[in-house]
Amino acid sequence: MSLNLCIDWGNSRIKSAIFDANNQILELRVFSEDNVSEGLLAMVNEFKPGKGILCSVTDKSAAIEPMLRENLRALVIMNNNTPLPIMNAYTSPGSLGADRIALAVAAHMENPSKNNLVVCLGSCITYNFIQKTKTFRGGAISPGLRMRLMAMHHFTDKLPDVKPDGELLLLGYDTETCMRSGAVLGMAAEIDGIVAEYASQYPDFNAVLTGGDASFFEGKLKSKIFADPNLLMKGLNIILKHNAPHIR
Repeated sequence: MSLNLCIDWGNSRIKSAIFDANNQILELRVFSEDNVSEGLLAMVNEFKPGKGILCSVTDKSAAIEPMLRENLRALVIMNNNTPLPIMNAYTSPGSLGADRIALAVAAHMENPSKNNLVVCLGSCITYNFIQKTKTFRGGAISPGLRMRLMAMHHFTDKLPDVKPDGELLLLGYDTETCMRSGAVLGMAAEIDGIVAEYASQYPDFNAVLTGGDASFFEGKLKSKIFADPNLLMKGLNIILKHNAPHIR
């Protein structure tokens, strides 16, 4: 059975998934930068995938490329020149995160008759819009949850370092609960507002929520939005199969 290895190297963690020939995830693991080389090698030795794809937001991932090339029959390194099964209308493709385009690919392939907006909640929030014409248009980027809380602490003299988990109230009664209310509920209101704006402008509209903080916000949004934590991995697997269709 032909297996594929998909790697998402993010700002805070590295995720890796093994896909079978039916596009089902057999295994999903998360690594830190400290244990990623050993962890990925163990994963490769255990499952023996034939093809792999690496999507990274940092240059640090280059260190594992020789090991992957040695152990895989085909390796795709995602960049702005990687052939895609969709059109990319982003006007500055050199600065476009490969993860954003992979999310758009997956959303379109799962809902090809819809205009899809992918809301990815990570270090930043990215809004990624792909029309049903198979065209990625762009979207928006704004600070993520932890970035908002850290910024308030870092750029002021007296505001404390507040964590996302804790008491969440509309009406904060002290500095910590006021900061958490502003960051969490403000972010939820932002997402709801942007989703509603897209829905009003584009017919046949669909929205998908993903990213590391997606589960934290699922019950806090008013929008009708489907959550898929593995959307990025699905997009990488589609792009890998598009680039190495005959490698088994």
